[in-house]
Amino acid sequence: MRLAVPWKLAPVSTRTIRTYLLLLLFLALRAFGNLCLAWGTKHLHEALAAHPLAYLRSMAQPFIALGIVMLIVALLVRLALLSVADLSFILPMTAIGYVLAAVLGRFFLHEAVSPRRWAAVAVIFAGAALVGSTPHSTTGKIQGAK
Repeated sequence: MRLAVPWKLAPVSTRTIRTYLLLLLFLALRAFGNLCLAWGTKHLHEALAAHPLAYLRSMAQPFIALGIVMLIVALLVRLALLSVADLSFILPMTAIGYVLAAVLGRFFLHEAVSPRRWAAVAVIFAGAALVGSTPHSTTGKIQGAK
């Protein structure tokens, strides 16, 4: 006996899967890259100020160096994202990174996140969910591109 299913899943294209995988990679790299930077700078022996040498010395700290590398790779992943999806889709979806930043800040850096900030995080997440329900590409291929 075959059960009737009230819904039918639409086939998902390889491009859509690639877009969402790149988006997840970007979000993880940016969130953890910023976490590494924040953790590293909070554990520096000297405060970063206007003196450029302090910044250069701070880059030798392992967590700060890791954060910098992760953010550079995140930039490269964003370039790849922009090649497969619309800017009007990518930028709102990457705003989920602010949600991750608040969660990581709260649980890893023990930051106090006020109810007002959590409400703002919920609004950001709702906006990203709304954008995520739209097509990721409306322009198709650019003429002349391979």
